[in-house]
Amino acid sequence: MAVYTKFDKENIEEILSNYSIGKLNSSKGIQEGIENTNYFLLVDNKKYILTIYEKRVKSEDLPFFSELMAGLNKAGVKCPIPIINKQNQAISNYNGKKLMIVTFLEGKAKKILSPENCKSVGAEVARMHEITKNFKIKRKNDLSINSWRKLFNSVKKECSKIHHDLPRLIESNLIDVEKNWPNALPKGIIHADLFNDNIFFKDNKFSGLIDFYFSCEDFYAFEIAICFNALCFDGMQKNLSFNVTKAKNFIDGYSSVRKLTDDEKANIKVLSQGAALRFLLTRVFDALNTVEGAIVKVKDPIEYLKRLEFHKNSKNFEDYFF
Repeated sequence: MAVYTKFDKENIEEILSNYSIGKLNSSKGIQEGIENTNYFLLVDNKKYILTIYEKRVKSEDLPFFSELMAGLNKAGVKCPIPIINKQNQAISNYNGKKLMIVTFLEGKAKKILSPENCKSVGAEVARMHEITKNFKIKRKNDLSINSWRKLFNSVKKECSKIHHDLPRLIESNLIDVEKNWPNALPKGIIHADLFNDNIFFKDNKFSGLIDFYFSCEDFYAFEIAICFNALCFDGMQKNLSFNVTKAKNFIDGYSSVRKLTDDEKANIKVLSQGAALRFLLTRVFDALNTVEGAIVKVKDPIEYLKRLEFHKNSKNFEDYFF
């Protein structure tokens, strides 16, 4: 979440006039995140999140996101619920921008997850994978492996400003991943962005997931690889290390709901390497393409170099647990 489009009280009141949820008490821009503009709203003393879609989000993808959240909520997965406007639509238009209002999810993100937290998240991720098997909605992954070479080419000349050896390191890992990427694994709808700040806890218990705007169809095991990178490393930059206890707990939680196939286990190394590369590339792109005047925290790309080193040196599935 972030603030690129700045709205005053009159703007937000005008937006709310297209909904039947009440009058605005207060609003505040949310700085966290990098993709869209977000405001916290208090309306008739009830909490909501207003999202204005920017940058990578395509208008044609918005129905997928709204239907996914609505369907997950109906199935018992804790996540924000889209609010329907007076035209009976989840998506609204305002000043040439697409937007959505969703319910506020109670709880808070934790900077560091405990092994027990990882176990509960693993189970919830697997439950989401199982539930969405019956969903009819589809969306391809715009940031799949097929996009990484093009993304790298767009930052290749400038990325040495971030780290002198970055072009060589990205190229080396990209060649590895392109050579070894699997063609056929179990797939379906994944969240694709399960970082700490998108997972909420209340009283140290899992309370829900937010920010579904990268959700798409891809390998279920790629979701696990993303979670390994996002949740199972401790420390910062050079002192970063993989926490095998967190990874084992995540897999134990996941496997309690959905068992991994042998092929998924065999490919966890390259999927984890690819997941690290994907987030390194998008962070490099965002660091080199900041929007002037935007209220946003750009995430550090360099912390992903240590992750890539770990995955590159791993040999198999068992290396992630011992």
